[in-house]
Parts: sequence; C-alpha cells; structure tokens
Amino acid sequence: MSKLRVNCFSVSLDGFGAGPNQSFDNPLGVGGMALHGWMVKTRTFKSMYGETQGTTGPDDDFTARGFENVGAWILGRNMFGPVRGDWKDESWKGWWGDNPPYHSDVFVLTHHARKPIEMAGGTTFHFVTDGIQSALNKAKASAKGHDVRLGGGANTIRQYLEAGLIDEMHIAVSPCLLGADEHLLGGINLPALGFEQVEYIGTSDAAHYVLRKK
Repeated sequence: MSKLRVNCFSVSLDGFGAGPNQSFDNPLGVGGMALHGWMVKTRTFKSMYGETQGTTGPDDDFTARGFENVGAWILGRNMFGPVRGDWKDESWKGWWGDNPPYHSDVFVLTHHARKPIEMAGGTTFHFVTDGIQSALNKAKASAKGHDVRLGGGANTIRQYLEAGLIDEMHIAVSPCLLGADEHLLGGINLPALGFEQVEYIGTSDAAHYVLRKK
C-alpha cells in the first residue's frame, strides 16, 4: 500500500527546517546550507550529480533509503523556487538544472496555475492549486502503488501532519542554530497523531530519527 513519507528532512538544533530570508542566492535561507552537511558528502548524493566519490556509513544509508520505492513527490512552492505570486514568466524551472534528481512526477503546491514542465530524466513538475489532499491523490495515482515522498518545506510538512496524512518521517537533526524561519514541529502533538520513534542513529554530522504512525 502506498505511503506518504518524509525522508532526509534536516532541522537545526532549534527546530527550523530552513534559514530566514530565502532568495535566489540563499535557496535554503541564510545559514540553511548547514542543515545538509551530513548528506551532501555522501556517495548517494554525489552520484545524483555524476560524481563517483563520497562517504559511506549511516548518513549515506539514510540518503539512499530516501529514494527507495518512491514513485512520486510532493513539494511546497518554496521548495520549487524563490518566485512568489503569479508566474510573471515561466522561465524558472526549479533549482536543479535540466535534469532534476526526482525522475518521476512531482506535484508542486501553489495558489497560481501553471502548465506542467517536462524535464530531462523523467521528471515532470505538475502545479496543484486545489489543496494538499488533491496533490496527494494525484501523487498516489502517479506512484502506481509505490510510496509518495513529501519533500517539504517545513510549512508543507506541517500541513500534511496536521491533516493526519503522513505515515512515516525520517528527521535528521543537524548541529547548527538558525534562530528563525519555519519551525517544523512546534505546537504539533506527535503522540496524539499516532507517531512513535522506531529508530535512532547518531553520527558526527547528524542525529537521525525515524518516526512511524502506529
């Protein structure tokens, strides 16, 4: 049965999923790149960009697990790019260049309609204007029995959590402080939503927690 999963979502020690003031020059906000130091050096991450080197071990294992059995993705608009409001032009096609790392249908939550964008490598971005449940229904249909990965950002994950739609989360706590922006779990009662911690592994670069709905 298809699950909705969060994988490899990094938060700071003070609980933020990005830094403040996201922009073209700071796609993860000021200081936000520090969140992903554990992942960008791994063999799995580097292989997505044609490199053959990289670290192995638990950080790499969690990165690789994040792509297993994924048939479609959901992203919030901020994860797709820094453009706000109406699509004044349609030149922006994401942060990832001509061949994004998704290789499947990606459903982007937005209030502003836009035609789908077909990219190299099998990625097609679809823009969903009628809410999170509609995006999930479309993603599950596209995934054809495989799981749907919810990429973020924090506000998007919070919406799906509060709606009771997420089945499993892997959260990596990185040793940095950001001070502001979107808090991932503040005010959310995870036990009341049915979650329990089922796995913990600590490395020198992150503390990895897997939470699963009972």
